Amino acid sequence: MNWEAIIANYPYLVSVIIFGIGIIIVLTQSNLLKKVIGLNIMTSAVFLFYIAFGNIEGGVAPILDPAAPAELYINPLPSGLILTGIVVGFSTSAFALALIVKMFSHYGTINAPDFMKMR
Repeated sequence: MNWEAIIANYPYLVSVIIFGIGIIIVLTQSNLLKKVIGLNIMTSAVFLFYIAFGNIEGGVAPILDPAAPAELYINPLPSGLILTGIVVGFSTSAFALALIVKMFSHYGTINAPDFMKMR
């Protein structure tokens, strides 16, 4: 196994581990609030992956400076996509939390197996 390659690509490994933690939370927890937290952990892992993918070793921010022109710029597209993803993730989480509050006020519980017993 090539440990140098793994160490050099640690952001990818960390993002996969964080995504795995999030998916384990979503699949094993019955509490809907914990499921939303797991989904937020998963989206954070995806954000980390895209930022790591857009990074260039030795690159600088894509701001043009005529006094000191840089030869290597970091791609700004992943950062823009991540900003959009943060807004979408925040609004989705807010909507899910609003639904959980409504479900709790109507049913008195936020555990998923309890909803199946109510049928």
